[in-house]
Amino acid sequence: MERINPRSRSDAYGSRINRDHSRLLAYSVPWLSIMAASIVPVFPVATAIPLVPPLGFMMLLAWRLVRPGQLPVWAGFPLGMFDDLFSGQPFGSAIALWSVAMIAVELIETRFPWRSFLLDWLTAAAILALYIIMASLFSGAILSVYLGLALIPQLLISVLLYPVLARVVARLDRFRLMRVKVIG
Repeated sequence: MERINPRSRSDAYGSRINRDHSRLLAYSVPWLSIMAASIVPVFPVATAIPLVPPLGFMMLLAWRLVRPGQLPVWAGFPLGMFDDLFSGQPFGSAIALWSVAMIAVELIETRFPWRSFLLDWLTAAAILALYIIMASLFSGAILSVYLGLALIPQLLISVLLYPVLARVVARLDRFRLMRVKVIG
């Protein structure tokens, strides 16, 4: 019995026959990647001003803007609850802010059905700016000029990091849609 290499050119369809998307990967990768990004800022970074961007929230925005139909609008509630457990913010702040952000993105996408990366980046920048300001107010900070100056580096890092996270989400989406061999 001769062994056939599934990647050989002689068998053009052998590597794709009896393959399907993994449902486990298709549904769990977005949720797990957002939850992992929420945990990453917990690792200690000692600074006098906030520099670490809200990676969990940025990953949520990236999934919502890169793959619009992947996460439901209500996903902001449970993912925000998970982020509240690890962020150190008062419980309920991420729940409220993530839910409002998901609704805002949904409204923007219905208002502007055409899409481009620049529009997604501007949308993410505006929502990130509002999120960072509102999260600092939820934490008990007093709105002042000094607070605004302290938040500028975090805001700039967040806005400049968004394209990188959008690229990571695109790669995770390719991994999520990887085909696996169906048994049976």
